Amino acid sequence: MSVQAGELKKGTSTAEGYLGLVAQGDASIQAAATDGEISNIHHVDFKTRSILGLYVKHTTVVYGR
Repeated sequence: MSVQAGELKKGTSTAEGYLGLVAQGDASIQAAATDGEISNIHHVDFKTRSILGLYVKHTTVVYGR
């Protein structure tokens, strides 16, 4: 059974860290699936952004139904 692009929902979750000492947020797959009201995960993407190691942002993007 193939999945059409228009049928997929998208959910995201994010966590940020500062100076390697302070972290906040939840970038888990479960948090992203909950955000997008997804119960059947099709695929997952991860994104990371770092600025000189002083600021780091992790984002999880979940696609599914």
